[in-house]
Amino acid sequence: MIETLLVIEDEKLLGTELSRHYRQLGWDVVLVTRLKEAKTLLLNNLEPLLILSDMNLHDGNALDFMEAMKKQAGFTEWLFLTGFGSVPDSVRALRLGAYDFLEKPCDLDKLDLVVASAARSASIQRRVLDQAKQGYRRFSPDAYVGRSPQAQGIRQLLTKLTQVPFSALIIGGESGTGKGLTARILHYGGVRAQLPMIEVNCAALPRELMESELFGHEPGAFTGASGRHRGLLEQADGGTLFMDEIGEMPLDLQAKLLKVLEDHKVRRLGGEKEITVDVQLLAASNRDLEAMAKTGAFRADLYHRLSVFKVYLPPLRDALVDLDDLVPLFVAEYNAKAGRQVKNIPAEVWQKLKAYHWPGNVRELRNVIERCVLFAEGPEFPGQWLQLPGDGGANVVACAEHLICLPLDGSMALDDMDKHIIKTALERSEQNLAAAARMLGTTRETLRYRVRKYQLSVKE
Repeated sequence: MIETLLVIEDEKLLGTELSRHYRQLGWDVVLVTRLKEAKTLLLNNLEPLLILSDMNLHDGNALDFMEAMKKQAGFTEWLFLTGFGSVPDSVRALRLGAYDFLEKPCDLDKLDLVVASAARSASIQRRVLDQAKQGYRRFSPDAYVGRSPQAQGIRQLLTKLTQVPFSALIIGGESGTGKGLTARILHYGGVRAQLPMIEVNCAALPRELMESELFGHEPGAFTGASGRHRGLLEQADGGTLFMDEIGEMPLDLQAKLLKVLEDHKVRRLGGEKEITVDVQLLAASNRDLEAMAKTGAFRADLYHRLSVFKVYLPPLRDALVDLDDLVPLFVAEYNAKAGRQVKNIPAEVWQKLKAYHWPGNVRELRNVIERCVLFAEGPEFPGQWLQLPGDGGANVVACAEHLICLPLDGSMALDDMDKHIIKTALERSEQNLAAAARMLGTTRETLRYRVRKYQLSVKE
């Protein structure tokens, strides 16, 4: 592959000689005599692998030019040649990220070695970047799959959000609706994709450990703190911190987090100085944070600081048409992982999938499809391995008016048996809670709890 070398040199004889020499070595050389010309080329999408520039040109200093144009040049290595080298200039060049700083006249063999080394460095950086971009593509807004109006609206919103530098956002929705996927789309599809994304589940950490993990600590800050620990807020500096289940965070730590978001500074436990951080915060919860803020279970000031934008992910039962896209996608995924060739999904399987209410949402669907594909013995999707809770409801037989028969073949989960028993008792008592409680040999309070749990209707 022929790579581009941009030569910026106002000594015409030297510039011509460098161009001729490196063209013979296989480079696509672009020669300019002014920084203004180089700026125009870079702004017009010229992507040189290497820039070889004189230090002082007629229309400016090349170090100032590098500082202004480094982002436009992308992963390009810079080499500087100067006839009037100075220590401050060389220090500044290296601080700005220049590969090398050479004095004129420079031996051509030595320059060839430096150019070859710089080209290898730039090639490696570009290869790493290309590989990262390949990985990021699976986290584009299109990764949120579905054809329902809800899914289309979510994709449109995510597309807009990845184009703006927001500071904080709340992702809401039931467990299993894809909050983690949404967070990765927002990070890897956004302006901070090249920087770190740090994830923490607030429900999985005890309060003492959570404070240390988030804010860090100094040696001796507490018993067992033998060394310095950089907190997750520091580790995510410049990038994104994804806080899942933020509703489980203690109120005192919420106040401390709010201060970090307002001041952009964090102080480690036991530390004396504040550390500046720039973090994009994505907060997710399957609880209603707005309602919690109204009751005092979540800090209202933190809620308002986080809710710059809100993304609510609908439950799968409200967008069953998305199964038409999700099921083939998961089948293909587990075909590839397990070496299966499942292609045909019978109509009765589709009927069961669309009749189920999916309390575990997309996560539950993925697990069901994984089980079926792994147990498949041919191209036919094995519906017998769906084992959806309540799927055995059709096999439930009322043996007698005062009896209920339930399947014990694994097709009906324990909770679904419990729900079916209570629902049947309520139906036979004409939705009378007291009569149903007597029928089941329990108290009204106990039965009322289960009625609410299973969202059943009763007459008080």
